[in-house]
Amino acid sequence: MSNDARRMRELALQNCRIDKRYDTRELLGRGSYAEVFLARDILASEQSPHKLVVIKCLNVFLHDDLDPELERTLVENFQNEATALDRVRHPNVISRLGHGTARDLAGTVFHYIVLEYMAGGDLQGRLRRQKLGLKTALDYIEQTCAGLSHAHERGVIHRDIKPQNLLLTADESTVKIADFGVARFSIADSPITRVGTNVYAPPEHSPLHAGRANGLGKLTPASDIYSLAKTCYTLITGEPPRAFSNSQITSLPDAVKDEPWAELLLPALEKATQDDPAARQQTVDEFWSDLAQLREFAADGELSTVVRSLNEAPQPHVSRGYTPIAPARPEFEEAREPTPVSIRPAYAAAAAGASAATMAPLSVNAGEPVAVRTSPYIDRQTRETKAAAYPQQKKRRRMRRLIAFAICIVIFTGILYGTASYMRGKLTLPIFAKTQTATANTDIYLRPDPSTNNDPIGLVTKGSKVKIVTSNNNWYQVDITEQGRARPGANNATRGWLNGKYIDIDQ
Repeated sequence: MSNDARRMRELALQNCRIDKRYDTRELLGRGSYAEVFLARDILASEQSPHKLVVIKCLNVFLHDDLDPELERTLVENFQNEATALDRVRHPNVISRLGHGTARDLAGTVFHYIVLEYMAGGDLQGRLRRQKLGLKTALDYIEQTCAGLSHAHERGVIHRDIKPQNLLLTADESTVKIADFGVARFSIADSPITRVGTNVYAPPEHSPLHAGRANGLGKLTPASDIYSLAKTCYTLITGEPPRAFSNSQITSLPDAVKDEPWAELLLPALEKATQDDPAARQQTVDEFWSDLAQLREFAADGELSTVVRSLNEAPQPHVSRGYTPIAPARPEFEEAREPTPVSIRPAYAAAAAGASAATMAPLSVNAGEPVAVRTSPYIDRQTRETKAAAYPQQKKRRRMRRLIAFAICIVIFTGILYGTASYMRGKLTLPIFAKTQTATANTDIYLRPDPSTNNDPIGLVTKGSKVKIVTSNNNWYQVDITEQGRARPGANNATRGWLNGKYIDIDQ
């Protein structure tokens, strides 16, 4: 296919509004069968962390090799990615915010997923700008381990862990795992296909290993641990492990091999990158535990900040705007060939057999922003089913409106009665003060102000109950209401500051 022909098949979404909600701004990238756009959510407030979003569009018409089986596979993989993101929803996994099906200006039907926008870019780009310090690298690795461990607990194997798939928030404080397009939902004996970047991909990702007696053809969490270890090599040393492509890491680059921490890092990487998956660490938590001595070295005196064991599970980092509640589950269907769209006002959906009500008339000026509404392909049986259900749905909507109206009347009447009683002196309005409480999830020192640049004034033991007085960023001033156990030492202050990640706020 010529470049001109391919450009005709690319989605025409520049300066468009999708679903009356997402204004596309620019094309961020294009793959074999997907195009990614940056968009503005016009329904989000200016203060919302999701004011800008990423629209990932499945375009099955990018190539001429489309057939029904390939199209079905592409749609299934696209839906699997959305399903995987919802299944592993976690503070350190990129969140799906929505989905839909629409037509572009040329009448091409496409499915899309709405993802949160990570303005900090990926860790590969972060490394190009500046080499990471050991402490920063371990912080990013801990967050990656937390998200990946959660994915494994939910039965999802990512299969493509690498710095390019680890994205940063705008303030570069939170890492989130992205690109679950090739993820597997179990360790079932499904066919193995080559995925991932060779530098980071384990040997069992290759079909050449399938069926071997030692079991290299099966996918397990150890496959992600292999890629995680090579990613750690890159983040800590600043260099990709090209010398160990498809092989075990046995040494560190000359620039860091004489560092005092090198001998603490290498054994964990050697074990995690062995050819035999059974010889590696079998869980992410086990790999994180093998880095305990390296983490202790990186702490460099910060052990006095928190009383805890360095062998504990990796801790997540929650960024602003995260919610564990996933949006409605997407159900995509196969698309149809693009329907040419006339520049004059017309309903393009009519030519494709869809209801005219699902499409907006196009503008006479092709350069103007055009509203592209959701227009999923609906077969005859689906239309008949929806038509039969419409009277019942209409009746339910009417009942909901009546109930809502009755509730409003009751509330309004209560307000009037309360106001009248108060004016007669018969009612004293109580003052409600909402107090937040929390429980310490580890032993942690109290500080006189929200920082670690001071001496501790007291100790909160694990399981202690505290009342939150005020907050400053991720620090909380608390009053200790109940200690988890007897406190050693003489520092017995009952009010002070502590970091929010060491307490669980009560709901």
